[in-house]
Amino acid sequence: MRKSEIERKTKETDIYVCLDLDGTGRADIDTGIGFFDHMLTALAVHGRLDLVVKCSGDLNVDGHHTVEDTGIVIGKALYEAFGDKKGIERFACATVPMDEALARCALDISGRAYLCFDAPSLKGMIGCFDAALTEEFFEAMCSNAFFCVHIDELRGRNAHHVCEAIFKSFARALRAAKSVTGSSVPSTKGSI
Repeated sequence: MRKSEIERKTKETDIYVCLDLDGTGRADIDTGIGFFDHMLTALAVHGRLDLVVKCSGDLNVDGHHTVEDTGIVIGKALYEAFGDKKGIERFACATVPMDEALARCALDISGRAYLCFDAPSLKGMIGCFDAALTEEFFEAMCSNAFFCVHIDELRGRNAHHVCEAIFKSFARALRAAKSVTGSSVPSTKGSI
């Protein structure tokens, strides 16, 4: 069973995440930031994983701790759910349009944390969500899932569209990379 349940409590946030890699896209998300909830729902639906995220954070300060810490906990849940990674496809790439925006995500479930992020249109606020926190979320998630991820905004003007295309491209890449297509660990080293 490729499932994980993680809780993390600090002075800034209290987060619970339950994740099932072999789910159907069911999402139950409540972070207190509407647009961020929308993006995490898109991650679950388009990644075809079941995801529960409950976060109580210091939104009276701003959304930074909520978004970054949610990335940490989702990353830890992904790492745990993947287990020994036997049989996974491992590598995947997805390009997703959203109106004028186009985003690409290349993903390696590598056991090595690395994020290359290029999205110059992610500025300003999208509702109550600071668009610049998109990179913070992916950095925290990749660092804790031990994924190598390259995310590129290929074009776009509207920050809402660019951000949504980014989340959906990551979700589609994750959906492909997590697929079980064999029985051995996909690495010349014999482990990931």
